Order: sequence, then C-alpha cells, then structure tokens
Amino acid sequence: MALPWVLAVLSLLPLLDAQSPTCTNYTVPITNATLDQISGKWYYIASAFHHLEYKESATKFKASFFYFMPNHTEDKIWVREYSTIGDNCTYEFSPLTIYRENGTLMKYENGTRNYGHLMLPKDRSTFMLAFFPEDPQQIGLSFYADKPEVTPEQMEQFYEDLRCRGMKKSEVLYTDEKKDLCKPLEKQHEEEKKKESERTEKD
Repeated sequence: MALPWVLAVLSLLPLLDAQSPTCTNYTVPITNATLDQISGKWYYIASAFHHLEYKESATKFKASFFYFMPNHTEDKIWVREYSTIGDNCTYEFSPLTIYRENGTLMKYENGTRNYGHLMLPKDRSTFMLAFFPEDPQQIGLSFYADKPEVTPEQMEQFYEDLRCRGMKKSEVLYTDEKKDLCKPLEKQHEEEKKKESERTEKD
C-alpha cells in the first residue's frame, strides 16, 4: 500500500529541488572583488544561534546597521556599527581580520576570537555569516541586507540555508528597523566627516 505513495513522493523530489533555493556555500575564498561587493552600508536582519552566548547576545539587539570599509592590502575590514540595544544606541568602530583562503572573518573581542564564514547568495544585495558551521550544538547563521526591509524571496533564501544546516525557522530572532535609535548619531558622524573633508580640501 505504501509503495505507490513513496514512488509519488520520489517523483516530486526533482521538482521540489528545482523550485527551492540552493544552499549557499560557506567555504568560498575571499577576493578583492568579494570585498568590493560587501563594502558599504548593511542592515542586520535576522539570526539563529545554537551557541548559547551568541544567542543571548542576539536577543538584546532591537536594530542594527553598519558600514564595511575593507582594506585590501592589510586584509582587514573596518566596521562602523550602530546598534540599538534596549533603549540605547551603541556605537563601535573596530576591525575584522580577513582570512582569504577559507572565506572567514575574525573579530577579536574581550580576549576571544570570533570567526564568521562569509556566505554570498546569488542575490548580491544580501550576505550571511555562518558560525561553527560543522558543529550542530554551536552552529549559527546571521543574515544581512543593503536595505532594512527584505523581500520574501530574500528571506526564503535565509530560511533555506537554515534548513540546510539543520536549524529551524522557529529559532530565528528578528530585528526591527522601526525600533532603531541610532539615526541621530549616524547623522552627527556624517556631518563631522563632511566638515573634516571640507577642512582637508581647504588645507
């Protein structure tokens, strides 16, 4: 009795594979072209973590955006990060070290090296970072986009990559750009940069 049902399901598998997004690779080397692609302003959209410390940290973020400023020769990315945590805006300027061969970015924080594997979906207006990708007990995935709101297709790619790595949609923690408190500070910094640039030009 079960055989026809099994055959029917198996016959649908190629169709399902064709309709669903493919899993994004996390072992692609980082090139200068890669760094140019991820340069600029990005918004932290969502994440899911099995690592308890990372998960606890992610629950505190209401909104976050940042600027990636790669230095090709030093293999570093300077990051200007604006995060709304609780009722406060926090700002951090810090470097990420680039490990080109295995496609990894490292942030040194509080005496600990935190590694994220850069994942570039086909949609160039998004990217992801995978943490502990080969450890089901610690694995994590975070999702970023160049706009604060993403399309259903972009979100589905993130969900698909979660499923590829044994994680569930129900584990996802989302940010909300409407709760952002950092726009005034960003504006202040932009005005300061503009004035500094004008002074430099005069000199």
